[in-house]
Amino acid sequence: MDRQAALKGLLGIEIPIIQAPMIGASTAELAAAVSNAGGLGSLGSAMMTGKELREAAAALRGLTNQSFNLNFFTHEEPSLDGYDSGPMRKALAPYFEELGLGEVPQPAVPAPGFNDETLAALLDIRPRVASFHFGLPAPAIVERLKEAGIAVIASATTAAEARALETGGADAVIAQGHEAGGHRGTFLDHVDLGTVGTMALVPQVVDAVRVPVIAAGGIGDARGIAAAFMLGAAGVQLGTAYLVCPEASVHPVHRKALLEASDHSTVVTKIFSGRPARAIRNRLTEEMRWHEDGAAPFPTQRPMVAPLTSAGAKSGRAEFMQLWSGQAAALSKAEPAAEKTARLMREAEALLGK
Repeated sequence: MDRQAALKGLLGIEIPIIQAPMIGASTAELAAAVSNAGGLGSLGSAMMTGKELREAAAALRGLTNQSFNLNFFTHEEPSLDGYDSGPMRKALAPYFEELGLGEVPQPAVPAPGFNDETLAALLDIRPRVASFHFGLPAPAIVERLKEAGIAVIASATTAAEARALETGGADAVIAQGHEAGGHRGTFLDHVDLGTVGTMALVPQVVDAVRVPVIAAGGIGDARGIAAAFMLGAAGVQLGTAYLVCPEASVHPVHRKALLEASDHSTVVTKIFSGRPARAIRNRLTEEMRWHEDGAAPFPTQRPMVAPLTSAGAKSGRAEFMQLWSGQAAALSKAEPAAEKTARLMREAEALLGK
């Protein structure tokens, strides 16, 4: 069985294209459109309670009877003992004053990590696929998911991480190149590492593991998809390309920034959450880059910055928003998600001579 056939059988899909599970931007409408087109639609579920997760899955099942993916973070909730929030709060204070937001909040955990409540909801919902970022849950949990008929996939930013995921029970590995938008999935080494580009990463991961490999990062059109398949990937995961689809929940200012982006528009920053994540450069990322080393541990940085990003969104000021984006935003076309999924696969197959 070839690589693509193995992945399609595992995920229950017809087209080996996965819509990345982007928290806040991925909607039931977006995921359903991709799944109904034959790909794998995804929901970013890491910030949801068990109740919210059940409601989101029910809404998605109301729009599709095809496979879909629910995505979670597996980070350990950090201790703030020994962390001095003073320097970061002092650096953020002028922006809060400019926008009349009052005092800068203290760092805090904005939502629980993957826990027993989430696991119980996931086992009740039984999606075809559950994906994970920042590693995998404990082996016993992975086994319970697989016993429930749920395929388990996770992100790796190095070949060593891919081997660790395979050993941990992953049914497929997402090779996330440094070009990808949003959070880096690095989990074995220091969060600043895992900076291998997609073209270099994918073939090394393919050689390192026996499970199917899904290429992600900087893939914005059919040429990127065809290249990923030539490198040995069984499928591809696209995020930024789907952000400009009408079904995505993206602020008009963010959508405009994506459509006007160039190949040097993005930067990897810790300012928004405490972990490296790629976003379009703006005033906040540029002026605060000197303070990144003082960011609170992920995800406790988020509550300190959230009032700024919310105020920016309400007033349409991109300078204070988190504008997640990969390096290939300039290749994105604004079109319905189902049309995009079918077109990209059709054009990729034509490039490969199929």
